[in-house]
Amino acid sequence: MLAVIGTVPDTDFPLTLGEPELQGERLAVAGHTCSLNRGTAALLAAAVKTAQTLSHPRPWAYLIGDIGLGDGSRKLYKHLSRHLGETDFSTLCFHYLMPDVDWHNKVLFAVQAMIARPLLIADAGFMYAAKMSGQAAEYDLFTPDVGELAFLADEKAPHPFYTRGFILQDNNQAPDLMARAYRYDNAARYLLVKGKVDYVADRHGILATVTEPHIAALEAIGGTGDTITGIAAALIDAGMAIPKAALIAAKANRLAGFYANPTPATQVAAIIDLIPQALKEALAASLPDNGSS
Repeated sequence: MLAVIGTVPDTDFPLTLGEPELQGERLAVAGHTCSLNRGTAALLAAAVKTAQTLSHPRPWAYLIGDIGLGDGSRKLYKHLSRHLGETDFSTLCFHYLMPDVDWHNKVLFAVQAMIARPLLIADAGFMYAAKMSGQAAEYDLFTPDVGELAFLADEKAPHPFYTRGFILQDNNQAPDLMARAYRYDNAARYLLVKGKVDYVADRHGILATVTEPHIAALEAIGGTGDTITGIAAALIDAGMAIPKAALIAAKANRLAGFYANPTPATQVAAIIDLIPQALKEALAASLPDNGSS
């Protein structure tokens, strides 16, 4: 089973564990609800839609409220470090958590205590913590955007705020940044880099790219990067090879955006509703693991 771990921007949202349900534009877990229009909730919603499409069990959610002060994140870190070793999840997807190297390492120790090692996926704040701890290579998939990739590529930056300027310059495009991240062991076994061009890569180079359909309005819609990660995580947990899952997720996410006919005012919930249709099309037209479009 897939477990998705992260925070929601609501200080009143308690530490909550359970199977998520979609209720319109709300995500419900164990009697508590939050908007699913961005962040970990959008990721979870996309994973739920993907699992349903595949007739696979719904993911398990670990959620807590945190508005960036770190209190909720620390409570969730503490719970995971104490109890994750007792679980048997096959895939763990870590998302928005306040980056904290010490707590990250305690969670990783708990993962290592599990009966069988799960596949490890990280995005957003937890991906930052994995890189900051020097433990990026323990992960199977990172899903950064190009800005996050620049931090992974900077071997000296202790925090995203301190990513060096020359790495952020326009002439440092994604392929160069990916190569640099791997050179310094700051990337997972595979990368899914999200942007105008979506890249699937490993330390040997680019495995696939996705550029179509290109919908400019999606750039202004928060949460579309989160949904790619959710689709990929659910596909991986269903048994698909990681590179192919990343490629299919990138294609399906773009197709769902295309079918939504979005404007900059469109909310990601409208795109999430179309994931089943888009995923079926992407799966039907899927290329070999090293294909591109």
